[in-house]
Amino acid sequence: MSRFVGRRAFVQSTVGLAASGLLLPDWLGDLSYGMKLAYQEGSSDRRRLGSIGVGGQGTGIMHSARRFADQIAVCDVDKAHAERAARLGRRRRRGEGGGEEEADDGRRAEIYTDYRKLLERDDIDVVTIGTPDHWHTRICIAALRAGKDVYCEKPLTLTIAEGQQLVKVVQETGRVLQVGTQQRNQTDLFGRAVATIRAGQLGKLKKVTVGLPLSTDEGGPFEKQPVPDGLDWDMWLGQAPVADYCPQRCHFQFRWWYEYSGGIATDWGAHHMDIAQWGMNVSEAGPTTIDSTATKMPNIPGGYNTPKQMRCTYMYPGDVEVFMTTETGDEGVLFEGENGRMYVNRGRITGKPIEDQDNDQSVRDKVQKILAEEVYRGRKVGDHMADFFNAVADRSKPMSDAVSQHRSVSACHLANISARLQRKLTWDAAKEQFVGDDEANAMLSRAQRSPYEVGA
Repeated sequence: MSRFVGRRAFVQSTVGLAASGLLLPDWLGDLSYGMKLAYQEGSSDRRRLGSIGVGGQGTGIMHSARRFADQIAVCDVDKAHAERAARLGRRRRRGEGGGEEEADDGRRAEIYTDYRKLLERDDIDVVTIGTPDHWHTRICIAALRAGKDVYCEKPLTLTIAEGQQLVKVVQETGRVLQVGTQQRNQTDLFGRAVATIRAGQLGKLKKVTVGLPLSTDEGGPFEKQPVPDGLDWDMWLGQAPVADYCPQRCHFQFRWWYEYSGGIATDWGAHHMDIAQWGMNVSEAGPTTIDSTATKMPNIPGGYNTPKQMRCTYMYPGDVEVFMTTETGDEGVLFEGENGRMYVNRGRITGKPIEDQDNDQSVRDKVQKILAEEVYRGRKVGDHMADFFNAVADRSKPMSDAVSQHRSVSACHLANISARLQRKLTWDAAKEQFVGDDEANAMLSRAQRSPYEVGA
């Protein structure tokens, strides 16, 4: 049983390990580049940062971005969150010991409660987006069209149709979009796993099991409560249907409501299905069939309505069978091939192929070469936020780009659609449509409440 590692703890731990050079085994150590942009206080190279959605994980990514940018604006529909973030949004400077510390120069980031006002500022170069999921796409599109480069939390979208829109806007604007699937930059574990597969150590892949944690809450109906002072509840709801306020609908718990998210399938599936598709080398494609079963599906009006447990069986090109399930008792990804099996999660990578690397120099050399040249494409890796700012600096494609992350979360959306329809579905990944199923195709998008439609 692995220890469950939360998002903020994962971001903080991987940043620290990358900086200290401790992420990789010795024979892979020269791939642990970590943060290569030597931004200094007052340097003209430092970007100017606006952060939209600064509760919880939004604060975490804001802090991470501030290592490379000067915070000049924050935005949240909950004014208390925005005010707290503004107090934290002071400039950074290098301390006496070489590390970074806050420089209390008396300045505060400017506060907004409407993201559109923040995006109107010409002096903002990059934005972080840490809002609930149902706001990701609309704000991403607006920021990209405003000429900003964007770091957006996962899951990238609420629906597959949103992902299609967003990919087009990234291509049209030429801006950089990095998605917060930080596992792609954990080089000693997930990157090493992908390189191991591509080195042929597992032989032909036969089966992949994606284990999700049992973390979905249950409960309801929840009583209507007064909207807290300083919270713009109508704007928080955005494109979603009008609903009475209760604290269980917002902040962390929003992910257990289908109106705003996709439950455990998109919450942790966005991380681990991304690794599964990356390992299968189908990051720009998808499955051919989807057969999902959800159990403990809450059906209480006014309560959480995403499944507590689920199991989805996919078929992928090459006759690879993929299981995404909450039933493993662990969370991570198990790859099984004709020559062996390998398991990887945020704490470990195990299996005979990994043991063989430790004992065979020729295998090590092959994996190292593939990891550097093919998996990471020569990028400076080991720090997900640094990867974003490197991409901003050289206008390259970041590790968690729009296309791969749209495709990864699409697999999660497909599982939810199959579960809700309670039947097996056939998917045309090239056309991004279900085959011969109008009812399923209608679920690729959702009705959007005016005036909060995506792209409007």
